[in-house]
Amino acid sequence: MSAFNRRNFLKVSGIAVLPAFLPQAAIATGKKEEYADEPIIKFFYDGEDFNPAQYIAELQKINSKEAIKRDFYLEGGAVAAMEKKFEEITGKEKAACLPTGTMANQLAIAVLSGNNTKVFVQDNSHVYRDEADAAQSVHKKRLMPLAMGKTYFTAEELKNAIAGLKEQEVFSSGIGAVSIENPVRRTEGRMVPIEEIRKISEYCRSNNIPLHLDGARIYMAAAWSGVSVKEYASYFDTVYISLYKYLGGANGAVLCGSKSVMDKIPHLIKIHGGTVFSNWFTAAMVLSRLEGIENRLKQAIKQSEEIFSGLNKIPGLQVSALDGGTNIYALEMGKTIDGNKLQQRLNKEFNIRIIPPGNKSRITLTVNETILYKDAAYIISAFKSCAG
Repeated sequence: MSAFNRRNFLKVSGIAVLPAFLPQAAIATGKKEEYADEPIIKFFYDGEDFNPAQYIAELQKINSKEAIKRDFYLEGGAVAAMEKKFEEITGKEKAACLPTGTMANQLAIAVLSGNNTKVFVQDNSHVYRDEADAAQSVHKKRLMPLAMGKTYFTAEELKNAIAGLKEQEVFSSGIGAVSIENPVRRTEGRMVPIEEIRKISEYCRSNNIPLHLDGARIYMAAAWSGVSVKEYASYFDTVYISLYKYLGGANGAVLCGSKSVMDKIPHLIKIHGGTVFSNWFTAAMVLSRLEGIENRLKQAIKQSEEIFSGLNKIPGLQVSALDGGTNIYALEMGKTIDGNKLQQRLNKEFNIRIIPPGNKSRITLTVNETILYKDAAYIISAFKSCAG
């Protein structure tokens, strides 16, 4: 078969070729993963985390309602439909699917900065701490960390840092961009206050400084703050949103922005090795999970309030919200509670998963859609039974 015909054949193929694009664990000989009869409540992750068998089953449900249309090198099909959906969600002119959030952040910063080198970021941000110095080593940008040990910097702190450069540096180089992560993973999901974002945005726009949002978990910020994703996005020139943290996708990211910025992204994806052959299996899942996500998160918040109120009546357990937090809560266990036994019994007897505490008396409970699998009374009763 010629290369041309082979590509055409694959381009028109449907869900029948799914196993070739999914993790091999799903089809490993002798190790079949069954779709669980009882859904698991997970007090970690930002959303449901499908194993390969579950993922395939979910895609089959989606495909039975309307045939999934494949993309070809991230063009057309479900990927194009997903990009259009995110353009509507964020209010931006154009969206692009990328293989990773790191690439989304780095390409956005590189394009926004142009030839200017300095990029201001939070000290605790993913861009600064978790992207292997890509901004410096690949894109020749100099990251300028602010808010040491904190969740966010203020507009005033940003102004002072920029103004101070004139006295601190002999040879000036331009300010390329400002990047803000919201919420911040390294500070247990705490948010940047919307009032501060507005001030920073106003300052940046009045000084022609591009502003990027690392909004990997922006739906968590939106649900817990009451500020819509579209409003958050409106204060930034570009915004990245994760496709797998709570939208069920197998991988990937979406980057949204103005047409002038986004028209440069496909070529950059290609030269940095990010143009994957197909990603329809992620796009189809994301499109499905986006439907009603705001309402499901509202329900999860309401149910969590009832659950945590009940847990706080159990001797030795105390759940509290974090200052400026989103969906991550602190669970303190008293001396009468054996945290490891609590974790093991919840898992074995009630299909409820929490983080193994080890020798710690404090762990975190992350609220997500999985707590809706059972009513609040069931979850409270489970903790009460296992804490005794």
